[in-house]
Amino acid sequence: MSPRDEARAPGAPAGNISVVRLPDCWFILCASGELGGKPLMRTLQGTPLVLFRGEGGRPAALLDRCPHRNIPLSLGRVVEGQLQCGYHGWRFDAAGECRAIPGLSGETRAKARCAASYATREQDGFVWVYSTPGVEPTSEPYRFPLLEAPGYSTVRRVVRAPGSLHASLENTLDVPHTAFLHGGLFRTAKKSNEIEVVVRRGADRVEAEYIGEPRPPGLVGRVLAPGGGVVQHFDRFLMPSIAQVEYRIGAESHLMVSSAMTPVSDWDTLIYAVVTFRLPIPHWLVKPFLTPVAMHIFSQDSRILKQQTDTIHRFGTELYVSTELDVLGPAILRLLRSAGRQKAASPLEPEPEQETRLKMLV
Repeated sequence: MSPRDEARAPGAPAGNISVVRLPDCWFILCASGELGGKPLMRTLQGTPLVLFRGEGGRPAALLDRCPHRNIPLSLGRVVEGQLQCGYHGWRFDAAGECRAIPGLSGETRAKARCAASYATREQDGFVWVYSTPGVEPTSEPYRFPLLEAPGYSTVRRVVRAPGSLHASLENTLDVPHTAFLHGGLFRTAKKSNEIEVVVRRGADRVEAEYIGEPRPPGLVGRVLAPGGGVVQHFDRFLMPSIAQVEYRIGAESHLMVSSAMTPVSDWDTLIYAVVTFRLPIPHWLVKPFLTPVAMHIFSQDSRILKQQTDTIHRFGTELYVSTELDVLGPAILRLLRSAGRQKAASPLEPEPEQETRLKMLV
């Protein structure tokens, strides 16, 4: 199935809202360093949560509402590894059980007194939270690649995208817009090279491999490969919210940008970007250049996503007319919509990998 046909398929009809709510998925809610001795308020898919460090310093996540009198638990404090409400002092452990009610002489534990709890994991310097409360996770969070690989350096940034999860993912993995919105940084509007694109679709991912593209003429391309060469370029979407961009130019230049996206609400997405790279020039020279350029690119994308979101709200609906050049967007939407329809703890149905090929001018 071509991207054009996929855009017309029942999973992504024109005019339908692309917003999804994903059960049983891991999302980053903060960097490890952000979660200290105080409760931290966060929102996931429109649901207010509170993070805190419980017994042994392990992260915990609860619904940010005390079951007693509807006060945000994030206004409380951590006492002996338990979260204490700031109104009447009820205390909750990492599992959401009520462990103390000041002044009550009887048993404190009762199901109605529990706060909804969410599974958490701390890895790669981030705190991940499972999107379905009160269940045992059926999977583990994504692992960022190359963090400990010899010869590689890493830059981390968090940016806010004023758009839906789908719009933010598609924007990150969309090639044609780079010649216009980011003109001169990657590519230019002049199309002089025909390349082949191989699109591979699986049950929980879709990947595009761009074959035969010379080193992009823009500023970023010249830094990545001063000597020129042919690019090995992959764009990948991994369920539920990972956008991965990989460039190899020659034997010495390798860039991997892995962005874990967290849907704060229907039209607000946090992007936790981890950029890992190996280059033939000293990394200490590159980092001061790479960070401001990356943030400039993110700011351009943020502005265009805000315009897109504002237009959708102004018209009250979305409209998508896709061509073969919209390589990954329709496939991402189909995967997200399929996952949003899954019953709790029901994995995506396995299906054989599909491969299509197309031509693109860059």
